[in-house]
Amino acid sequence: MEVKIEQSWKNALAGEFEKPYFASLVHSLHEEKSEGKRIYPPGSQIFKAFELTPVQDVKVVILGQDPYHGPGQAHGLSFSVPEGIQAPPSLKNIFKEIESDLGVKMTGYPNLEKWARQGVLLLNAVLTVRAGEAASHSRIGWQEFTDAVIRYISDNCNGVVFMLWGNFARTKSELIDRSKHHVLEAAHPSPLARGAFFGCRHFSKANGLLASSGKTPIDWQL
Repeated sequence: MEVKIEQSWKNALAGEFEKPYFASLVHSLHEEKSEGKRIYPPGSQIFKAFELTPVQDVKVVILGQDPYHGPGQAHGLSFSVPEGIQAPPSLKNIFKEIESDLGVKMTGYPNLEKWARQGVLLLNAVLTVRAGEAASHSRIGWQEFTDAVIRYISDNCNGVVFMLWGNFARTKSELIDRSKHHVLEAAHPSPLARGAFFGCRHFSKANGLLASSGKTPIDWQL
């Protein structure tokens, strides 16, 4: 697998690509493909979050767990799906919260690239998944890689707003220097959380924190 990744991230994470775990990760993916297993997202989109949001542009990090495992859904951005694919339930709940929080009307447009291009790193902790098998790649090394990403942002950026939704995402808070960054925690937007996500107001809170740091707020409306 050729690692297609934007130059600032390539420089930032150069050491990770040389480590044994990353070679093992790539070998695992090659092996599954040679066995005829389908992997999402397509290889060219695995690092899409990094392509659209260079290191120096990161203002907000929204952390997901692993990619959607249905056909055509995953395209390298947490919670996002491409045009023409129906918004999954978690994304619909995110849109409901934005409407309530900001008083705007969301179109239901499910592709979140607009956010990514404004500095929202839509990062999954695990960057690939086997078709139809949720969390199937959770133990092949991706979390070591994305933990390094979070640590790099924590160490080398300032005033980033981290949105950690659900128990899994909250475990990553220990990687973040809270003296330099802002951590917003809430329940997961999944319907399984029985609406506990609603009312978190993370979108207005994030914009307030960005504005207080002299940064341009995110236009969340799609």
